[in-house]
Amino acid sequence: MTEKTHEGSTVPHATEASADGAPHVSRPQEYDAILLAGFGGPEGQEDVIPFLRNVTRGRGIPDERLEEVATHYRHFGGVSPINEHNRQLRQALVEELRRRGMDHPVYWGNRNWDPYLEDAVKDAAANGHTRLLAFATSAYSSYSSCRQYREDFARALKETGLEGVVRIDKIRQFFDVPGFVQPFAEGVATALQDFASDGYAPEQIRILFATHSIPTADAERSGPQELELGEGGAYAAQHKAVGAQIMDQLTETGTATPQTQWELVYQSRSGPPSQPWLEPDVCDRIAELPAEGVKAVAVVPLGFLSDHMEVLWDLDNEALEAAADAGLKAVRTPTPGVHQAFVSSVVDLVQERMAAVPPQDRPHVTQLGPWFDVCRPGCCENVRLGFRPAAAGVAP
Repeated sequence: MTEKTHEGSTVPHATEASADGAPHVSRPQEYDAILLAGFGGPEGQEDVIPFLRNVTRGRGIPDERLEEVATHYRHFGGVSPINEHNRQLRQALVEELRRRGMDHPVYWGNRNWDPYLEDAVKDAAANGHTRLLAFATSAYSSYSSCRQYREDFARALKETGLEGVVRIDKIRQFFDVPGFVQPFAEGVATALQDFASDGYAPEQIRILFATHSIPTADAERSGPQELELGEGGAYAAQHKAVGAQIMDQLTETGTATPQTQWELVYQSRSGPPSQPWLEPDVCDRIAELPAEGVKAVAVVPLGFLSDHMEVLWDLDNEALEAAADAGLKAVRTPTPGVHQAFVSSVVDLVQERMAAVPPQDRPHVTQLGPWFDVCRPGCCENVRLGFRPAAAGVAP
């Protein structure tokens, strides 16, 4: 369903509370179910190339080149851990909802592999659940981590013929929600304590907050353009704000010191050499650290919800190998996974949206929050593709 907003544009497929296009909803809204939206991953060797074809659809990449990436999956038996993590997350969300007396079912669908979002939406509608509140498994603002999921919702509704029948809203980006940040802070604290026990001085330690690199042009268009968040757009600004908050928190408790340095690094670049992507690369930075007097490094997967392939291969394999080559003591800290604080925060966001909690009362740990319930017009454009139909945001 499409309705007019106060901005003269539209919020496709929205519930009544979100249809006016306001950044934060002000009307309470009931939902029938929760929609867990994931990236998807292969679950056997025979799935790997078909999965990678899905991921790269429309880009004309031959199977020979896909096979180069496939080696990462084949190293783990052709199985990405991401689907199992989402099964665990779905179950944890169901249990937390029930603990709070909420009987909302949680439907799970992926962008690139079974179970697909189209099937999840069809199952929900078949069960009479037509008002869905979506939770996408990515915390930050960018095309691939927010808008593309919103495009997935619109595509799923169109391909299932459920436009005008099923409505989909989406909880706000949760990069600075306390329960998302807490597991990372705990991991950094443990790493710093272990390094100190091994005799490393604060100035010999470097904290590298790692996230997926994206094309620089897309990064600059991440988030609402009127915010003018500088180089890297909202995507870089959000990561840096969370990293700074974690280090400030640990300094206040005495776990870190002002001499403990940190920085944001990037990983998993996949574009052509001619296309600028966000830098520096995590392995490149690790190689440079010994010359800066660093002897121990903690790699913090700040951009990731769980230990999926980009964590297991790009960090646990490549980054830690780079640290060994550089003669550095190194550790990779945990992702949130199904940490109880994180699961509780997701359900908090569900209840926040249902109750239309005023923005000033919403939990957040950086000055960038709380982020928007309804994505703004022109938010997170893909330079190559432009603006395709998307749910849960004001149409540009």
